[in-house]
Amino acid sequence: MRELLNFVGGAWVRAAATEELPVTNPATAEIMAHTPLSSAADVDAAVGAAAKAFPAWRATPPGDRIRYLFKLKVLLEEHADELARTITNECGKTYEESLGEVRRGIENVEVACGIPMMLQGYTSEDIARGIDETMIRQPLGVVAAICPFNFPAMIPLWFLPYAIACGNTFILKPSEKVPMTASKLFELLAETHLPAGVVNLVNGAKAAVDALLDHPGVRAISFVGSTPVARYVYARAAASGKRAQCQGGAKNPVILMPDADVETTTKVVADSAFGCAGQRCLASSIAITVGDGRQTFVEALAEAARKRVVGYGLDQDVQMGPVISPESRARIEGLIEKAIIEGAKPCVDGRGARIKGYERGNFIRPTILQDVQPTSSIAQTEVFGPVLSTIHVRTLEEAIELVNRSCYGNMACLFTRSGAAARQFRYEALAGNIGINLGVAAPIAYFPFSGWKDSFFGDLHGQGRDAVEFYTGKKVVIERWPLEWSRKF
Repeated sequence: MRELLNFVGGAWVRAAATEELPVTNPATAEIMAHTPLSSAADVDAAVGAAAKAFPAWRATPPGDRIRYLFKLKVLLEEHADELARTITNECGKTYEESLGEVRRGIENVEVACGIPMMLQGYTSEDIARGIDETMIRQPLGVVAAICPFNFPAMIPLWFLPYAIACGNTFILKPSEKVPMTASKLFELLAETHLPAGVVNLVNGAKAAVDALLDHPGVRAISFVGSTPVARYVYARAAASGKRAQCQGGAKNPVILMPDADVETTTKVVADSAFGCAGQRCLASSIAITVGDGRQTFVEALAEAARKRVVGYGLDQDVQMGPVISPESRARIEGLIEKAIIEGAKPCVDGRGARIKGYERGNFIRPTILQDVQPTSSIAQTEVFGPVLSTIHVRTLEEAIELVNRSCYGNMACLFTRSGAAARQFRYEALAGNIGINLGVAAPIAYFPFSGWKDSFFGDLHGQGRDAVEFYTGKKVVIERWPLEWSRKF
């Protein structure tokens, strides 16, 4: 049984708190470790270490700061297999999905290595006679990220590389459900020989979150999770005078036009809906069929759902793993049951799944629900599981109206051969990430991971230039140096 520690001030330390939670493999139900539920005192120790490290780190030239990120990139690549296996064992996704997650995290490290250029400000001479004005970017101080269970390697790397490259010191609070990946990530960070206190890891749950939100020494908070918690984190952080970027939940629609290629569209949508067992904020959860394509697409998607191989993510040929916990499985199956009561037709019902050799696992097979009403619970609730609801409309305009009616706005996708339809959708759809003939519109690391409406609280998103803006303060310097002053000396 592995004992998990916090990483504070450059050293591995035991949490002062005595309470802990088991870390369970969702496919096998094996308890692999226990994560400590750190207290406010543990958080205060991490903030103190980060604050102590900040002055010297802030004074370190950006070109020197990124040398540690170059080392981290190499270490992540060398240990990608080990990280991917850890992700699969504690999170449940397949090995290939876990390896892809590590790769997307590395991309953010690569982009952050360009910080010497992205930190540049701008200057105007002679804004008035003999007066020049300059805008420079400076780090904020101690910043923190609160991360979810579903991407335990990638999401911390949305934030950490940019934060420290900009000159801040950093605290990570990983999900208490999947802390082992974060521990391995910090083992690699320790190998880069970053100065003590620049990066810190505090395990825990709500008490640790609240301590970070309330601590006067923390200047900014990054968060990814459900919408109710994102709203809570954003409000509490703002009340404490902090910057906050809070990614919330989603209900991502995909519109299937009758002219879309059936074979390709079916494969892409099925991968989007059932990849990572639907436990990602860019999973397609509603397929809106338009016009004559209704039955063709529903039948094709149902067949793809039936054929998907479900099991332990490290086993060969497995295409989908379990959901994170028994509680999550029960919640998802309850939502399916409620949808059926409200009139949906279960074309493929994934409830009650039992996988040979893994009977204790949290498995749900892919589920397809037909004739879902837009006002039903399943159409408006983030399921966060392998469930795809289908809704039929007559026109693209009706489909776009349905997309825009949702309180969420994380992603929306369109499948079509028509450039005119694609442009209309791109122009009118109210979502932050738009996909055309794509099922997962995940921005590359040098673009912001956008999100609108109840899917995001804040102004600046993660990744790319938004990350640099979020982790720095703008300082404007206005200077006047009259020539006659210098002539006196």
